[in-house]
Amino acid sequence: MGKTRGRRFRQIPFSPTGLEQRCDEEDDPDEEPAAELLEKVQHPSAEVREYACASISKLLQEQQAIPAFLQRDVVRCLGPLLMDYSLAVRETAAGALRNLSACGGFEVCDDMVSKDIMTPLVALLKECSTGLDANQLSPEKRIEMDKNYIEDIANEAINLLWNVCECSSTAVHIFNKEGCLEAVLLYMKRFSTNVDLAISAANCLQAVTEDNPDLLSSFNASSQQVLETVMLCPESTMKHILLKTLTAGIIWNIKGTVPPGSLGSMINAILKIFSESLAIDAGETIIRMKEAEKSRLKLAVEGATEENMSDVTENCVLSEDYDLEEIPKGKVKKGENDIFDFLPPDQRELKEVTALLMAQQTALEIIVNMCCSEDPSDDEWEELSSSDESDFMENSYSDGSGLLMSPLCLSDEVNSAFLNNLIPKKILEKTAFPNSVALDICMHNPSWKPLIKKLNAVQCRALTCLQNILLVSDMDCLGGASLQSIAQHLLQLVFAKTELPTDTEFLEAITSALRALLQTMASKNISQCVTPEQLLTLCEAGMDSSNASVKVNIVSILGISGSILAKGQDTAEMLKVIGKFLLEVAMKESSLVVAGEALDALFDVFADGKEAEKAAVEIRLLPSLKEFQPVFKMRMRKEGKGKYSTDQLCVLDNVKMNLRRFIAYQETLGKSPTCSKEL
Repeated sequence: MGKTRGRRFRQIPFSPTGLEQRCDEEDDPDEEPAAELLEKVQHPSAEVREYACASISKLLQEQQAIPAFLQRDVVRCLGPLLMDYSLAVRETAAGALRNLSACGGFEVCDDMVSKDIMTPLVALLKECSTGLDANQLSPEKRIEMDKNYIEDIANEAINLLWNVCECSSTAVHIFNKEGCLEAVLLYMKRFSTNVDLAISAANCLQAVTEDNPDLLSSFNASSQQVLETVMLCPESTMKHILLKTLTAGIIWNIKGTVPPGSLGSMINAILKIFSESLAIDAGETIIRMKEAEKSRLKLAVEGATEENMSDVTENCVLSEDYDLEEIPKGKVKKGENDIFDFLPPDQRELKEVTALLMAQQTALEIIVNMCCSEDPSDDEWEELSSSDESDFMENSYSDGSGLLMSPLCLSDEVNSAFLNNLIPKKILEKTAFPNSVALDICMHNPSWKPLIKKLNAVQCRALTCLQNILLVSDMDCLGGASLQSIAQHLLQLVFAKTELPTDTEFLEAITSALRALLQTMASKNISQCVTPEQLLTLCEAGMDSSNASVKVNIVSILGISGSILAKGQDTAEMLKVIGKFLLEVAMKESSLVVAGEALDALFDVFADGKEAEKAAVEIRLLPSLKEFQPVFKMRMRKEGKGKYSTDQLCVLDNVKMNLRRFIAYQETLGKSPTCSKEL
């Protein structure tokens, strides 16, 4: 749920001596370097092959360059190099293929699998796991090297495997069939000496274990022991927190292998790790780490000799100006979970903060999955909120019918672990806006600027978690916070600034949380905290969004609030405003899903109450709906098939049926003595 496939790039090594000028020439897009570089990967010289692969790796970060390489069968050219006798060639070839899989998207990854990239990749992973460097390098050579080739190759390969398995079910099938689990677990065991490799392996395994029942039988006692050891490792750096969080996610994915008697303790252990991660203040960590970076760089400059002063200064400038946010034209902007291993080696503090934010985002995403058996997609929202009661007089929120929470519940084990680890309370804390001082630091330091997006992502995931907690758990678990105080908090997030938020991800998250909250408050007969002015302002902002989910949430919020107003006194004027708004959405909205939700909201608002009856007459609700009914049916016939999913069409059919019933119900009201008198 809410997971976004990140782009994970490899760093580009320096070109070999004497080739810098050639690199500049090949960077010229007019030279079309793809053909020449792919020819050079067959060169007898390992140094030339290595440089060719590194150059390809760099170019594959440009979307405009990818088609030229695909046309020249780059996968079949580079695939065999994964087993090249030169370890440096293996690493750069794996890095190039990794960038191709990250930048090319799902179709490219599928194409890579169809061109049999998995055969050399699996062979490389297994060979790495048996100690390739120890077999091929003499002790003297290993001492001379300043890097561990085996682990660096494995890291590139495991990231490539992660990418293709996320995009291709065939790759996952091969992973299962070829027994790749053992190799990946072996890389995770290196957490004490190479936490970066362990994190890459954990990311891969978390993706592969999701919805993969065929792999469960491969998890024996030994493999489960590895996961438990990693999850309980004593190290407390941010990288290790990320590693433990990912491992906890893996264990949640394979919970089907856990004996029933151990399920409670397993879930509690998982949520304990999430709780520890969420308890860390990311804003304060950014402030502290930035100070640590300044102190480290200052000491480096002060300790430098006169001969190497210029080199140190140059490195320090690079550390400050290594801009991962501003990307040259034609470059692919990196995704949410990608910059961690793309950072320069000297950015240790930034890496730590990035690891923390990734850990918190991952924990929140897994908690969302814990709260529901499947992703709470728009279709499910629609299905759960659509009414098919024939008697609209009885379809009100006061009796608890049609509640979104009704088909959802937390298991006893999860609910108990939530409470024990104060998970809902910590989720609520993460919904606040990021620390302003930390944001200022990020804004004024180019290399730290991408953290702003990650801070916002954590807030949005927390809002999604809050939404699900409100739907499936008791309000007592929210750390003593009342529903009214939560409502005020959410409204403050919306109206805190002069201009309303326009970010689509935030709008979707905040409106989803508000929708769930108002639904819960309505079911408990708790007075609403949203003023009519706030409600209408929020609706106008939401309907300006191009995102259908935001619009669905907005009209649902109107329906919930309107149904409460309909039971009050002297609310007809406000009900008229709401009714006109919903009618306009239903009749003019291009998305049938949003139009259907608006009709559903109208059914709720005008289902019962004297004020609702009065407002319905004054806005000519019945004539408008009777006129719109054939239009809605025609739109469903013309636009339904091919444009909407089967589930969405089922929901729309339900709305169509309810429209007919609601019109009939309104007609009976028009014949009643009271209504006739008013007319």
